[in-house]
Amino acid sequence: MDIRSLKLFLSLAETLNFSRTAEQSHMSLSAVSRSLQRMEAELDQRLFERDRRSVQLTRAGIRFRDYAQGAVDEWQRLTGDLRVDTDNLQGELSVYCSVTASYSVLSPILESLRLEHPGIEIMLHTGDQADAVGRIHQGLEDIAVAACPDDLPAKLEFLTLMHSPLHFIAPAFDCVVSDQLQRVLADIDATGWGDVPFILAERGLSKERVDQWFRSGGSGQSASGRPRIYAQVAGHEAIAAMVGLGLGVGVVPQLVLDNSAYRDKLRTLPVARPLGPFPVGICSAGQRLENPLVLAFWHAARRSYLDNK
Repeated sequence: MDIRSLKLFLSLAETLNFSRTAEQSHMSLSAVSRSLQRMEAELDQRLFERDRRSVQLTRAGIRFRDYAQGAVDEWQRLTGDLRVDTDNLQGELSVYCSVTASYSVLSPILESLRLEHPGIEIMLHTGDQADAVGRIHQGLEDIAVAACPDDLPAKLEFLTLMHSPLHFIAPAFDCVVSDQLQRVLADIDATGWGDVPFILAERGLSKERVDQWFRSGGSGQSASGRPRIYAQVAGHEAIAAMVGLGLGVGVVPQLVLDNSAYRDKLRTLPVARPLGPFPVGICSAGQRLENPLVLAFWHAARRSYLDNK
């Protein structure tokens, strides 16, 4: 059983969702199922209980999860220890981030890293930023550019590089949604949002912030106590695009708004109680910081964003 199989198992143990694990691992659904079947055959144990509604770890699966996490951590320590020449670092570094972060936050870090350590090769995976911390926790990546969750898992380290405000955004042109907003914008926190459709993240820190905002009466709330949801999507870039097409109101970080291809079609909405900003930075497992490649990336990020402040 190789390290890749163990990482795949850890991803599935975290998501309990075959489709999401396949997407995160850049594999087909059938390939994920075959890999799991091989592991179960090798162990002669069922690792998951599956039905049409849910996926759950078996008792054997829980024990194997502990073994797999330890094996992956030990592998990372070993490969780090074997790279002892810090003046001529060589090797591959796995990095995960959103598409927006890849050409905004990540760009100056990679420039600095390349100048000092040209032998380090970056294997970049992109996707929904809401998955970033989870991929680090599962041992699937060395480093992720992410928003720091309110409850960071104990074994992870996070270096905050910036704070990006969260904004309510709306179409900046005449459309049905703009007409609906016109009726509530005069006193948006006192009267609620009425029938204005929302496009929100399906998971992640921004979803948590929006849910908390509505629960605390930040909008005055609608009769149901929740916004009217038009769509829940993966990725802030998709939210900006859908709002830019006139389909609803959304919530995105300033970082995404600044870099969106739809930014000229978007406007921010004033609210009396703004949402808390996104702490944006890099995340890694604490043990992986013993790896010289990971540590070199960490130092490059600090140089790029913090040392000149």
